[in-house]
Order: sequence, then C-alpha cells, then structure tokens
Amino acid sequence: MPTKKPKPRKAAARRANGVRARGMDKAPKRAAPRHAKRTLIQPKNLALEELGARARIMPGSDPHLIIEVSTIFEREHETRARIIPVCEPRLDGNEERYLLRTVQTNWISSAGKFITDFEEMFAEKVGARYGVACDNGTNALHLGLATLGIGPGDEVIVPTFTMIASANAVTYTGATVVLVDSEPETWNMDVTALESKLSERTRAIMPMHTYGHPVDMDPVLALARKHDLFVLSDAAEAHGAQYKGKAVGGLGDLATYSFYANKIITTGEGGMVTTNDPEIARIARNLRDHAFSDERHFWHQYLGFNFRMTNMQAAVGLAQTERFDYLVECRRRNAEMYAELLSAVPGLVLPPEKPWAKSVFWMYGILVQPEFGMSRDALRDALARRGIETRTFFIPIHLQPIYFREHGQRSFPVAEMLCERGMYLPSASTLTPHDIEFIAQSIREIQRGK
Repeated sequence: MPTKKPKPRKAAARRANGVRARGMDKAPKRAAPRHAKRTLIQPKNLALEELGARARIMPGSDPHLIIEVSTIFEREHETRARIIPVCEPRLDGNEERYLLRTVQTNWISSAGKFITDFEEMFAEKVGARYGVACDNGTNALHLGLATLGIGPGDEVIVPTFTMIASANAVTYTGATVVLVDSEPETWNMDVTALESKLSERTRAIMPMHTYGHPVDMDPVLALARKHDLFVLSDAAEAHGAQYKGKAVGGLGDLATYSFYANKIITTGEGGMVTTNDPEIARIARNLRDHAFSDERHFWHQYLGFNFRMTNMQAAVGLAQTERFDYLVECRRRNAEMYAELLSAVPGLVLPPEKPWAKSVFWMYGILVQPEFGMSRDALRDALARRGIETRTFFIPIHLQPIYFREHGQRSFPVAEMLCERGMYLPSASTLTPHDIEFIAQSIREIQRGK
C-alpha cells in the first residue's frame, strides 16, 4: 500500500502558498534590551550651548607657556630665563631630614610619632585643640561630614563659588547640596542669604574661606545656634587666616584643611580635621581608620573609611608647620608687594582684606574689568608668552556638568562674574621680589600694548 503522506500544518501550508498566518504580518517582538553589566561609568556631558548666555563666562583652555630671556630688570649680568609657576612648594626646612628618619626607623605607614606631633602642632597653629590627619583635603571634608552624621535626606548649604571638592564631599554622604551665591567684596559666601536657604532638612552650613580670606563668621554661627545646625568650615586655603583675632580652625564645630602641594603648608597630598570638641575628634579618628573597635579587632560599629595619613607625609607636614608663621608671612609679603605695584593699574580689582580679617592670600587673585582694555583670557595668554603661569577662578558648582541639571536653572550673578573675570597670579612662598616686579611690569606693559 502506498505510504500516506502527513498533512502539512495549516501555518506551513499558508506559508507555502504565500499566505501569512494571522498575526504574522508583523515582525516578531524583540526582548527589551538589558542594561549592559560591563558598562563603565559615563560622563555627564554639558554642551556650552545649554548654558545660553552664560557660555561666555566659561574660561578658555590654559595658554601655552613660553620661556623668554628678559632683561627688563637686568641687574649687572642677571637675566630671567625660566617659567614662573602659579605655585610651588617651599621645602627648605627639616623636610628631608624628617622624611629620611621615617625610612631609617621603618615607620612609613599610618602609625608613628610624626603623625601625632604634626596633628598637635598644626591644630594649635590654627586655633583648635584637636587635629585628625588624613590622606587629602577632600577626604577631610568627607570625614568631617560623616562624623557629624550627615547623610541621605539632609541638606548642607555650600557656596556655589568654590572648588568642586566642597560640593562633592556632601554628595558622597548622600546628602543634598544647597547652593548660595557669593558677595562681591570678599568673594566669600553671602551670609545675608543663608537664612533664605534653610529648610526642615538643613543640617549644616559649610563656609569656605576663599583664597585665604575668612568668611564673616558671626552671622553664620548665630544662625547655626538659632536653628541648631552644624558649622563645618572648608579652610583648605586658609592656613593661618584669622577672623576678629581668632584663627579659623577653631570656629564652628570643625574645620578641614588641605595639604596639597600648592597649599601654604603641604604634605604633597594630605588633609586634617580640626576641632575643639573631644567627641568629634574621637569619632573622626575612629572613622578614619576603618572604624576598628577598641572592644575587639576586626569589629566595626561604624561604616568607616581608609582615610589615614602616612608617617612619611606627616614628617613633611611637621617640618612645614615648624615654619608656619614664616610661610604665611611669605604669602602676605607677596600680597603687599603686588598691591604696591598694581594698585594704580586701571581695570584691575585687587584682593580685599576686611578690617576684621587676616587674610593669608593663599592665591593672589585679581578681577580683570572691562576698563583694563582686554579680557581676562587675553591677559593670561599675553602673560604666558612671557613665561608667567596663571589660573582662572573657579567655575561655579551650578554650572558644572555633574550639578547643572539640578542647579543650573538658578542664577548666582556674583559667582558668575567672578568666574568670568577672575584669575590668580603666581603666589608661591618661593617668589622673589624680582619675580613680582617682573610680573607687575609685564601686566602694565601688556595693557599699554607693548
């Protein structure tokens, strides 16, 4: 008998006859794409066009420095043939001797006598009873905030005109940055605007002593007492600064310092929390070192950090702090000489010093006004062609790509003006009078078109 052929399925038959089954006229649905598991962190891009009219205040790229031999101030056979950096450390004290001692004694890690000696001496110099050294200034801020219990759901008031680390440290804790504008005289946070920034979630105020000039602290402290808030000063640039005769490191609940290589006191990288509160000091020390427990080893009751400073860093810091007054005076001497040579230059605004303040002029900042006859960036380019390095002022937090979506729709006119017009001149403790004369003379000649 002939073999019976199986009947083709209906769908197959339809396909064979060029007819699609019901619902088959559409392409089959694809599964929703899954987020790639091996995708690296992506940047938050911000096109300058998104800034609108504010795009004009963005600084250009740093100019290329050119070494020229100059005889402007030739004395006998002396000539200049070097770049004058915007800043560099001064390491001509006991730094080498102390550093060698850490190697010879094998105490190179995060324990050793140099750490405690450095903490005690530096804290005393900045008006505090306690110092907690850590690995950098940003982590000093983070450590201070964590010690105060700042976290998700909290708000911290921060000036928008500051280095990015101030805002980032708040963000690391999960708290929210609330920005306040600057005032045009000292370039510090506008303390008269603080109360309008308060909410039920406000936990702390972070004054930042811009370029070494202290914030007007009395209104800040009074507002904090009234509303039961913490005051954490970002004193990264203010080693030795004083407010009404008191060093800023002991004002408020705590202050934090940076010891980066361009700071008045340096350890290469490093930072410190200073406070007059023994409990804040105790908790900060514990959190700095993974929050190890005294009860038993490898027992952790806090979420701690590895923010420890090494004995080698502290050796350099101690040697620097032994010359604290001298290094501060070098910055103030620079400022006095710049002021004498530049005060008559039309279109330049020189850095202030209020009667109640002792500024340390960490950086000698100037504002280049339209009356100068050229833009800030054009002046920087011209100085670079003479081997003089400069820096622009900070780009405000609200215009940073990582914060723009949240804060960029608000207006902070003083901070934006400072960003557009501000720059700082070479400010190192190593500057000579000859260097400053050359810089000032160059600025005058550039303005005259020479």
